[in-house]
Amino acid sequence: MHSHIHQLHQIATKPQRLIIGLMSGTSLDGLDVALCRVHGAGRSSKIELLEFATVEYDQTYRQRIKAVFSKRQVDLQQLCLLNPWIGTLHGKMINECLKRWGIDGNEVDLIASHGQTVYHAPRSEHQLDDYPNATLQIGDGDHLATETGIITISDFRQKHLAAGGEGAPLAVYGDYLIFASEEQNRVMLNMGGIANLTYLPASMDASDVFSTDVGPGNTLMDAYMQQHFNLSYDVDANLAGAGKVSEPLLNALQQHSFFAMPFPKTTGPELFNLEYLARAQAASQSINLSHEDVMATLNRFSANMIVLALKRCAHKLGDYHLYASGGGYHNPVLMDNIARQLPDVAIHSTAELAIDPDAKEAVLFAVLANECVAGGKDRFSNLKEGIPDITMGKISFYD
Repeated sequence: MHSHIHQLHQIATKPQRLIIGLMSGTSLDGLDVALCRVHGAGRSSKIELLEFATVEYDQTYRQRIKAVFSKRQVDLQQLCLLNPWIGTLHGKMINECLKRWGIDGNEVDLIASHGQTVYHAPRSEHQLDDYPNATLQIGDGDHLATETGIITISDFRQKHLAAGGEGAPLAVYGDYLIFASEEQNRVMLNMGGIANLTYLPASMDASDVFSTDVGPGNTLMDAYMQQHFNLSYDVDANLAGAGKVSEPLLNALQQHSFFAMPFPKTTGPELFNLEYLARAQAASQSINLSHEDVMATLNRFSANMIVLALKRCAHKLGDYHLYASGGGYHNPVLMDNIARQLPDVAIHSTAELAIDPDAKEAVLFAVLANECVAGGKDRFSNLKEGIPDITMGKISFYD
């Protein structure tokens, strides 16, 4: 037996594993680094979030990613160079976090790396019959493993594609394993660049679990702030809170056929971007709106589409508790816009379930890495809702 396989066997048979989960989202604000202690596997998984940090990206990172992000035509050499560059950079960021936390890298069993999404192309958007669903995350796992000296599991989304899915959302797997409860129906709502939700019935019946993207979360608001104010996002929703919703623009934004598509479905900034906003403004003759009014309208647009999705599947839900996470949870105007349309729904933070709402996505990838190495006994799928029974992740050894 190769020494690496022996090491994996030892890690798999431990009662608990120390795993670093990484998430780099479409907002390009920074790398989420979650140090987790994972006990057991499958339905018996128990997660402790020991440390968490968001390592902010500098302007160099943002500019280099934006040069290839969600663009159909890019400099192929630049894309090729970014793949190892990001893997090495993320490794350096992990090393700095471990040093700050006073933890030796030899104590960490695994790194779970989502990578940096640069393009998402489900069939519903590319509409090319000869090609399958596709998505691309860069940040090579071999470079990350070599830089840190820690076994790295990466590129999770490709197996979902290979099994017939759209590569997203993957949160459903981790949500089911660590957040499903026999005491209440739960909806896990994550509002990153794109908003997605997972329904977890109290029956614990996997055939009733489903997950889907619902539309824009922060992506349009963040892009607008970056273009006009050179800010990553609307801090405390100050701009949106000072504006007035434009009903003509809101109606134009809500007309896309994506919103009428059945669940599950996926989308990304390839669709919901500043060009989409410009077309909606032209169609609604609202080009001369103030920045405040545009931001107020984009905020309401995200909220309305989230609420629409919840109401469309409400017949499946019954009474449920909504647990919110992601950057959108910190947007008071967005949360108020959602809450006012759902007066009978209890809205919580995932912090009430012992997971920092900012860390949730990184934690879920730590869970996927744990399943890749130590799971496989509690098989989970719901093919009618596009959730294949799969093991995800590619393993990179550090030497």
